[in-house]
Amino acid sequence: MFTGIVEELGVIHGLELENASPSLGMKANVILSDMKIGDSISVNGVCLTVISFDSDSFKAEVMPETLRKTALLDLKRGDRVNLERALSLGDRLGGHLVSGHIDGVGMIRKKQRESNALVIEIQAPPEILKYAIPKGSMAVDGISLTVVEVMGDSFTVSLIPHTAEYTTLGFKSAGSRVNLEGDVIGKYVEKFMSARREGQESQKGLTLKDLAEKGFL
Repeated sequence: MFTGIVEELGVIHGLELENASPSLGMKANVILSDMKIGDSISVNGVCLTVISFDSDSFKAEVMPETLRKTALLDLKRGDRVNLERALSLGDRLGGHLVSGHIDGVGMIRKKQRESNALVIEIQAPPEILKYAIPKGSMAVDGISLTVVEVMGDSFTVSLIPHTAEYTTLGFKSAGSRVNLEGDVIGKYVEKFMSARREGQESQKGLTLKDLAEKGFL
């Protein structure tokens, strides 16, 4: 579990995504301070497991399913990525609860300045857009952001200068793909409400005729 507060920008230096055992090698600094084999690290919002590390880098394995459902395949050597260590009990929850399990991939449609803010419009598929509500939370490339506006097939977020400078969204351009994860609380609410509706519809379908045909009347 993560918070969506990026700790540092790492740099891709090892890329073996086409092999039988896909992996990523990343240069880092801050997150290496207490790293252990088996640790979970959010890489552009994707929860990956550390399999090796040294004084200035670490390596993580990637499953084929992860490559299919995220934008990690777009990465090249030298690319910067958002890095965050897993949340520890007792830490401040500065962003929102982020699982690191990507719901799908969106695309940056437009970036524009508004005073000191950078407003980004992101095109998203319907199955993700349904979790986007104004003033709600959305993880974009692992960054905890607040949704500003929701349109037909897209939503906007607004970045303060610090976020634009220290995360991937500051330098990604229109047309770039981004990993998206909807608010986990919203998903549970949706599941609960869906089950409740299905139960109500099932009850509505029971009539006196049905009871008579089953021998209860």
